Amino acid sequence: MLDVPLPHLDRVFDYAVPESAADAAVPGARVRVRFAGADVEGYVVERRATTEHTGTLLPLRRVVSAEPVLDPQVLALARAVARRWVGTTADVLRLAVPPRRAAVETEERLGPPLGPLPLPDPGPWSAYVGGAALVARTAAGGAPRAVWTALPGPPEQDWPAALAVLAAAALAGGRGALLVVPDHRDVARVDAALGEVLGAGRHVRLTADDGPTARYRAFLALRRGRVRVAVGTRAAALAPVQDLGLVVCWDDGDDLHVEPRAPYPHARDVLLERAEATGAAAVVGSGARTAAAQQLLATGWARPVVAAREVVRARAPRVAVAEDDGRDPAGPGARLPSSALRLVRESLPSGPVLVQVPRAGYLPATACQRCRHPARCDRCGGPLALPQPDEPGGASAPVCRWCATGAPAWACRHCGGRGLRSLVVGSGRTAEELGRALPGVVVRRSGGAADVLSVVPAEPALVVATPGAEPLAEGGYSAALLLDTWALLTRADLRSAEEALRRWLQAASLVRPAAAGGRVLAVGDAGLAPLQALVRWDPGGHAERELAERVELALPPAVAVARVSGPAPGVRALLAAAHLPAGTSVLGPAPLAERGWVGASGALAPGAAGTAGGGRGGPGPARAPRGRVALPRRPAPGDAPLPGTGSASAPTAGRAGDPGGAGGAGGAGAGAGSTPSGAAEDDAPGVQALLRAPAAQRLALADALRAARAVTSARREPAVRVVVDPLDPLEGW
Repeated sequence: MLDVPLPHLDRVFDYAVPESAADAAVPGARVRVRFAGADVEGYVVERRATTEHTGTLLPLRRVVSAEPVLDPQVLALARAVARRWVGTTADVLRLAVPPRRAAVETEERLGPPLGPLPLPDPGPWSAYVGGAALVARTAAGGAPRAVWTALPGPPEQDWPAALAVLAAAALAGGRGALLVVPDHRDVARVDAALGEVLGAGRHVRLTADDGPTARYRAFLALRRGRVRVAVGTRAAALAPVQDLGLVVCWDDGDDLHVEPRAPYPHARDVLLERAEATGAAAVVGSGARTAAAQQLLATGWARPVVAAREVVRARAPRVAVAEDDGRDPAGPGARLPSSALRLVRESLPSGPVLVQVPRAGYLPATACQRCRHPARCDRCGGPLALPQPDEPGGASAPVCRWCATGAPAWACRHCGGRGLRSLVVGSGRTAEELGRALPGVVVRRSGGAADVLSVVPAEPALVVATPGAEPLAEGGYSAALLLDTWALLTRADLRSAEEALRRWLQAASLVRPAAAGGRVLAVGDAGLAPLQALVRWDPGGHAERELAERVELALPPAVAVARVSGPAPGVRALLAAAHLPAGTSVLGPAPLAERGWVGASGALAPGAAGTAGGGRGGPGPARAPRGRVALPRRPAPGDAPLPGTGSASAPTAGRAGDPGGAGGAGGAGAGAGSTPSGAAEDDAPGVQALLRAPAAQRLALADALRAARAVTSARREPAVRVVVDPLDPLEGW
């Protein structure tokens, strides 16, 4: 399997193994071969005595390392991921196998794997209906599938401790466990819990923050079978855990689980694919619940693991909503209703109080004080923000958030006014306002321009944090205040409601139970469904409602969706070559969003193209109006010919996915290792198309697009980007 990302070359090639490399060229080893006139790295997939190739085979150039780093099960998983997300196996293997560190391979090999653990006590799982049965079935070698809604609680009952018990159950049954969490802070918490439950030397962590050497050392420990439990971020979903018996995806709604590199898989779905193939137990856990997790329950693929209502009431804080009274948001203290200030004053004596602010910065959006029109940059048309003053009582000139250009002499284009007022208040200004309203109280910031804190002491203090940056508090927070709830709910995102509820529940879970005086106050409209779900602490009910609405509107996850974007000739060629399954609808192609430069009059400069960036002293990007092309169908045979759709065909030597396919010499046809000719066509307008198919046709849609990519790649059509099941399929429409 060669490291060549071209779709039409996504197959194996045969090479002759020289006698000098016969012992080192084992299946899974890294090798270097000659391909299309260049040296290319790859992996040995299989050794055979004969080949079906009729020509002369090229020999291996050399064996890079005799270490068998490519696990056969990981290779099968990589092929399944490439198929499911319309990618290439080479792209997936780059995510699965870390770069080589020769010094690590020569380190002294450790002894055999440690023996199994005794069956653990259910511990935190005893609080859930079906929790003890989940632990028992996992230890017995079963394959239970669960969607777990976690409860808040002290460290010994929190979700990291529960995951450690579940991993111990897998080890007790003689199998391995793979735990995937969103970020390094979650990895640290689970790592500590695993150390307490499993003991030293029984697990490894896989994160980029540990450095390439430590990551490769942990990877080899798993590949050699010395360790069978791993915790890590999204790339760990492809880790070579031996005898895999448990996969867990924690907080699947976090967008950090989506790989930003091709083929853009979601760690949750990769783990579920892996559990299906290996017969491992699968758990999707979170303090909230996504529509995708609810879909697993609705189809019967998984069962819920939740606590009884009386247990939820005992473990959760008391939640209330403070209505917005319609006061001028620019007035001093207007963002804090009297009930919010009263809650803070009453709760501070018993411990720290958490204040969640959805926006970072000081005043990230401003408007004219006189006419209320949004303040825009004269150079690029971007929004003007006010940074935090350098000194108390000082003033700062507005700065464009897009091109970072200062505007000290800004004047409103509509009325000529020079005064500014805030449209949105960030965490920096919130911390300043709270410090003035509560003199003498310590104010700590986490996230945004400030460092993200891990833990805060139990002493009285205000902790102002952005979503996802809330630190733990020793003994739990005495109260939490959720400000500007409208900001999360009004995001232009299909998942805005479920994402807002997830963020609020994360913050509320850090507060002490109601019996210990813990309280949460959200400032917003009490009649909104997400806030009602927060008050009831009912993420499952909200997910049911969310899924029902998406089924009615034919939106994911009720349907399969793929977004194709790139130069217009490439997108049209791909759609023309794709034999889409029955029931597939195509929206577009429509122009992609462009960013251009605007002058003082606000007119878009003609021909301005969208490049991100633009620093001080140069023009910066601005959002241009987006047009649409009315083409709600596939290109028909009678349409005008598309560029590059002549009689050219893909190379036929070799069989995709067949270890006995074409030889290294015959398979290196024209175009191998080259870039499609249209990939650098900067003048071609960017467009996107949205393809929607019934959920049962998800793989059929992926297969059609993958085959079309192979055809257009062989024809050297302009390269396009294909994203299957994007988090927000309506982005840009």
